Amino acid sequence: MTKKNSVHPRSGMDVESFRQDITEHLRYTLAKDQFSTTQWDNYKSVVLSVMDRLHDRWLNTQQGYYDNGSKRVYYISMEYLIGRLLDNMLVNLGLQDVAAEAMEEVGLDYDKVREAEWDAGLGNGGLGRLAACFLDSMATLGIPAMGYGIRYDYGIFYQKIENGFQIEKPDLWLRYGNPWGVIRPKTQYNVPFYGNSHAYHDDNGDLRFTWEDTHDVLAVAYDTPIPGYKNDIVNNLRLWKASSSSSIDLKSFNQGQYIDAVRDTQLNENISRVLYPNDKVFLGQELRLKQEFFLVAASMQDILRRFRKKYDDWRKLPEKVAIQCNDTHPNLAIPELMRVLVDEEGLDWDLAWEITEKTMAYTNHTLLPEALEKWPVSLLRNLLPRHLQIIYEINRRFLKEVQAKVGNDRGKISRMSIVGEGENPVVHMASLGIVGSHKINGVAALHSDLIKKTLFRDFYEMYPDKFTNKTNGITPRRWLRQCNRELADLITGKIGEDWVTHLDKLREIEKFADDGEFMKEFVRIKQTNKEKLAEYIEQKRDIKVDVESMFDIQIKRIHEYKRQLMLTLYAITQYNKLKSNPDMDAVSRTILVAGKAAPGYSMAKLFIKLMNDVGEKINNDPDVNGKLKFLFLENYSVTLAEKMIPAADLSEQISTAGFEASGTGNMKFALNGALTIGTLDGANVEIKEEVGDENIFIFGNTVDDVDNLRHEGYNPLDYYEGNGDLKHALDQIRDGYFNEDKELYQPIIDSLLHKGDYFLVLADYEAYVNEQAKVDELYKNKEEWFRKALLNSARVGKFSSDRTITEYAEEIWGIEVKR
Repeated sequence: MTKKNSVHPRSGMDVESFRQDITEHLRYTLAKDQFSTTQWDNYKSVVLSVMDRLHDRWLNTQQGYYDNGSKRVYYISMEYLIGRLLDNMLVNLGLQDVAAEAMEEVGLDYDKVREAEWDAGLGNGGLGRLAACFLDSMATLGIPAMGYGIRYDYGIFYQKIENGFQIEKPDLWLRYGNPWGVIRPKTQYNVPFYGNSHAYHDDNGDLRFTWEDTHDVLAVAYDTPIPGYKNDIVNNLRLWKASSSSSIDLKSFNQGQYIDAVRDTQLNENISRVLYPNDKVFLGQELRLKQEFFLVAASMQDILRRFRKKYDDWRKLPEKVAIQCNDTHPNLAIPELMRVLVDEEGLDWDLAWEITEKTMAYTNHTLLPEALEKWPVSLLRNLLPRHLQIIYEINRRFLKEVQAKVGNDRGKISRMSIVGEGENPVVHMASLGIVGSHKINGVAALHSDLIKKTLFRDFYEMYPDKFTNKTNGITPRRWLRQCNRELADLITGKIGEDWVTHLDKLREIEKFADDGEFMKEFVRIKQTNKEKLAEYIEQKRDIKVDVESMFDIQIKRIHEYKRQLMLTLYAITQYNKLKSNPDMDAVSRTILVAGKAAPGYSMAKLFIKLMNDVGEKINNDPDVNGKLKFLFLENYSVTLAEKMIPAADLSEQISTAGFEASGTGNMKFALNGALTIGTLDGANVEIKEEVGDENIFIFGNTVDDVDNLRHEGYNPLDYYEGNGDLKHALDQIRDGYFNEDKELYQPIIDSLLHKGDYFLVLADYEAYVNEQAKVDELYKNKEEWFRKALLNSARVGKFSSDRTITEYAEEIWGIEVKR
């Protein structure tokens, strides 16, 4: 597929070539010498040297796809939580040690150069991180793929903790530019908004529509190379930046109305200005809808331009193009493709619909009905008038099909309608995605089962063959080879490095669980990782943590269903026990929490304040005698995760059963030798199946238990009154023990005791505390603990994103993967 690389010095994969490239870029590209250079200049010269080695591979890969007539996969996602790229690029090119040596020769410190890079936080959490893992796997597997997203000026906010409260600061990831991004100024498309849909009859007398009098925004392409692991393949992530499609209004400018002259330009550029935080619901914000259509329209034009370069028969589109929508956000691609095929290309509706349905696929990521996007008809009518017409027509034809199958079951017809009824009708984007795609997948076995039984039951009964499961995965390149180099080297030394691309081969290290020398090194590596994290904590928080203690970690978005509150209640309970009996035989624990709360999510932000207040009390009380620490680490990011995950002894995966679609943090922790304490939710169910019941701590109500509890009438006060430790902890929160403002935490108390405790924190508390006692007991036997930790690492090969993407390719996209 790829042509042989040239022997140009800038393509050299040896230390000398790389060293020379760094020094030349510093002087001749950046115009810096030893007197004026900064840490950023050093970093950028290294990046440019890496890019030199990517360019041939990148160009050859793309040309190879074109020459071979390969079917292309287009992955459209509003979010990509990429993190730092330098390590990842070097690992995948097989250049990490070469680069480190070359840097040392020119007086650069590898770690300091790496630290100069700002995380590309173009996502809120799991959705965006999954997309980044998938890009890595598609390149590694040699799948002809391209990711599409938005080049937000500001990614997820920078989180500061001030007086225990989360404060959001702008994320200035582009403050010095992004040397990984290559602007393509000639690759730009007009994206229309507003205007009118005009009906007319064509030469054959058929009714046609044009979209007229639109206000256009320009989408400009920025490309980032995505290299596969040591295979010379480089795929592309194309991010769109919004710009004005017209120049400044000179008449206004000449009349002194400068603000008016530039106003439209600024408004247009706002579309790609900021990543929307993951609030519980998008309340019909026009800017968010603009962002979604901007991404879809620019990407669709680019996809179809590439297709039309080689083919003129639209029937071939599903043979040559697969479009995967990552959640509901890009589902406007369905009416947009219909608009292009029917309005611009003149296809009849039925053929256009057949092509569209065969081309599109949709991944669902949530079980929360309120999290499924719904857009007001009034907003769509104003912003995308032609698309609303198309959606109405899709819905009319679909409901006709439904009625033919279910008769006059008005309830079912109403539930399945893409357009809701009532005074303020909305368009259900998930329903549009199901009707307009040939495959709909969940992201864990339990999740996929639940969407068929609950959320989309009516649709599943109508289209059972459309629904499938694709359990999420993580890339072992970043989440073991890169972030835990010593463990990766230990494994490679015993079984070779095939595991990096065939993670199921980790099973081969099971046999070393009884090898004393191997296990001694396995334990040492965990200890070293804990020491590195402890050093980071001391540097950031000026708090010393005991590296001999159990590192008990929960890192994820702060949300009620993820139940950081339950971990906090456990910490309070342990604190109270130590307070009343300082000499008790307790396992020392360092509980670490990190994560961001959406700016508008007041309850989640209150949880952060509570965790900080509880930590302040525990960490400064001499009675606990160093046996317990509780810390909230600010500004959670991919980079911070890469520090915390390898250091974890215990992984907290304690969401209310039936609420977490999958989770991928659970996979990363297990891969790096942490034991899991969790509910039977999301991918925890499959992790338990893989690692074995005896190597995981499972507790709490199951999905069926949750349903039964609600059906029977759950009363949280019964649990409050029936458990003295729980009552004591809640009373302390209420009565000002952790903060003298007694009103501050009343919303938390009310939600638990007087508003139904929807996420069943109190119902699972006792089982959780009891399971934590079993954790303590096992941790006292270090030899057995680490044996189980190794078995976790060895047995989670299923959760490689390479496996996930292979399933997508072969079962959804119609592409054979050669491994």
